[in-house]
Amino acid sequence: MTIQTRLDKRFATLKESQKKAFVAFITAGDPSLETSLEILKGLPAAGADIIELGMPFTDPMADGPAVQHSSQRALAAGQTMTKTLDMVRTFRAQDNETPIVLMGYYNPIYHYGVDAFIADCLESGVDGLIVVDLPPEEDNEFCVPALQAGLNFIRLATPTTDDERLPAVLANTSGFVYYVSITGITGSASPDQNSVQQAIARIKRHTDLPIAIGFGIKTSEQAKAMAQVADGIVVGSVLVDQIAMNVSADGKANEGCVEAVLALASELAKGVHS
Repeated sequence: MTIQTRLDKRFATLKESQKKAFVAFITAGDPSLETSLEILKGLPAAGADIIELGMPFTDPMADGPAVQHSSQRALAAGQTMTKTLDMVRTFRAQDNETPIVLMGYYNPIYHYGVDAFIADCLESGVDGLIVVDLPPEEDNEFCVPALQAGLNFIRLATPTTDDERLPAVLANTSGFVYYVSITGITGSASPDQNSVQQAIARIKRHTDLPIAIGFGIKTSEQAKAMAQVADGIVVGSVLVDQIAMNVSADGKANEGCVEAVLALASELAKGVHS
């Protein structure tokens, strides 16, 4: 990509300040559109440098129970792809700087229509995409058109992505590389700093892109430790768990839900930025 995107600008600014990126994940529409939008709007002030907004899906196979349940809550509350894009539009009315990356699975995008989805992402203010179930062999299906339109396409690398596979994974990656720090689903274990450090060093021999670590980071202390070896830290399951703890039996957000989630985000951000 020849244009500088919000993601490019944000990582460049953080690098100049010798800071690492705190990437916060929530699922759009969890537990309701209104509550989710309040959390989304509050994340930058809570310290989020980049926001990953999950696209709810009925079968999120790479996600652990926390994120799976968040998708279920969102879908039960009536969340749709159109409403997710509308959330981004509303967010952009107050914040034109914080990058937003949509994360999810290809099925909802396919049903929306690739061309229409790309166009609506650009119009609403989306900056990048993570589609976890589209391998590099299918890049012409969606990745290449998205890149050509001006969207970043973030690819995942895992502990099992060896040096032979990495060039294919990185070929059409932009914005940053998302390193999955554990083998398994989201929120299922905690990463080992030494192993992650070695993996990051290996990936950096193949790319100049920033590398953000995700999966399994749950505390400010873990975030601080991992930030020493990467360019960014992605936290999702623990934020989604905080939402779940503040939802009543009938699926409604408790009065303090938004404040509790943003307070946790602020604590995690301090760990990343320290």
